[in-house]
Amino acid sequence: MGERARLCGRDELEPGTARRFDVGGHRIALVRVGDSFRAIGDECSHANYSLSEGEVYPEDWEIECPQHGSTFSLETGEAMCLPATASVPVYPVTLEGDDVMVDLS
Repeated sequence: MGERARLCGRDELEPGTARRFDVGGHRIALVRVGDSFRAIGDECSHANYSLSEGEVYPEDWEIECPQHGSTFSLETGEAMCLPATASVPVYPVTLEGDDVMVDLS
C-alpha cells in the first residue's frame, strides 16, 4: 500500500460538491456524489484551472472545468469533451470511520 492521507471528515463535504486539497505534493479535487467520494487531479488538462471550482454533474459522474467547459469523468479522469483532450489523474478513496482517505501512490 502506498502513501495515504486524510482529506476531511465525511460530513465536511456536501453531496454534489467538490473541494480542493493540496497534500503530499498533489493537487486534488475531492468530489462527493451521494454517499460516495471520488478524487481526481484538480488541474484541468487543457489549462491551469481548478476543477474543484467547477460544476459537479452527479448523474453523469463528471465535473466541469469552470473556465472552458470541458468535463472530466470522476471514475476514470478521462476528458469527456473539448477543448481538453488529456485525462487527469484519479486517486483511490476509502472511508475509515468518518475520515475520507486518499491513496497518493
